[in-house]
Amino acid sequence: MNIIFMGTPEFAIPSLTLLLASDNTLTGIVTQPDRPKGRGKKLTPPPVKKLAQQHGLSLVQPDTVKDEQFIHWLKTQHPDLIVVVAFGQILPPKILRIPSYGCINLHASLLPHYRGAAPINWPIINGDETTGVTTMFMNEWMDTGDIILQRETTIEPDDDALTVSHRLSTLGAKLLLETINHLKKGTLTSHPQDHSQGSYSPPLKKEDGSIDWTRNARDIHNQIRGTLPWPGTFTRFENKLLKIFKAEIADAPLQQPPGTIAHVTPDGIKVATGKGYLVLTEIQLENRRKMTATEFVKGNALPAGTLLG
Repeated sequence: MNIIFMGTPEFAIPSLTLLLASDNTLTGIVTQPDRPKGRGKKLTPPPVKKLAQQHGLSLVQPDTVKDEQFIHWLKTQHPDLIVVVAFGQILPPKILRIPSYGCINLHASLLPHYRGAAPINWPIINGDETTGVTTMFMNEWMDTGDIILQRETTIEPDDDALTVSHRLSTLGAKLLLETINHLKKGTLTSHPQDHSQGSYSPPLKKEDGSIDWTRNARDIHNQIRGTLPWPGTFTRFENKLLKIFKAEIADAPLQQPPGTIAHVTPDGIKVATGKGYLVLTEIQLENRRKMTATEFVKGNALPAGTLLG
């Protein structure tokens, strides 16, 4: 089967790797343009581009998939199938009609739940205990096409968006290959989504990382886990930005106002919330390196009663 693969970030790498090892023919790779990255704003190629170049694959990086030259190029490849994994642009009807078997998308949620741009983050932020991956036929709307296959996985209490993303990318790659094999054998089936159950996962914004200490400890803990690596969670300490990377919930009767440092232990910095305590274990103060809370308190006075936020 002649396949065009469209993907951009690290999440797409396991899928592309499995397709490269399969008996299918990758006639072209489509990925996003190189973007400035890091403090020096150096132009950096996306992970999918790097892998494609290592294998000498035909590669294009359109600014927009609506570009007529790009659409013409797609037609000249005569793809049987277009596969999309975290590409980053919505395909117009002109492209959806090109491949003889249609366009299949791997989405990192159990559709119709968490359609949209951040399906890995929001289940963690919302405290869900399960998530999964879905393969679906694409239509001209966002993540609303017919469902083909799904696989579920547990969100463990110590998971964060990075660990869940890694697990879903591996699980999704296997599901994608299984989907393509069913398509080739003529055994593939699909069914419409129940749109009444649909929910949306909007792109994360910087303010999604700001901690409101009046919320309960579990909600803040989920926020910390779900916003890695960006925007991350943060608060203020002595007029400086304090980033929080890891924390633990401490069940104890609340005695201080939200945001108050109750005390510092060898295990971390215990902070009062709207309900319960949160023990900060890995943090980074503005213009400082990331460190454990134990390391941090050795060089910074944190008397009980100090207010964060």
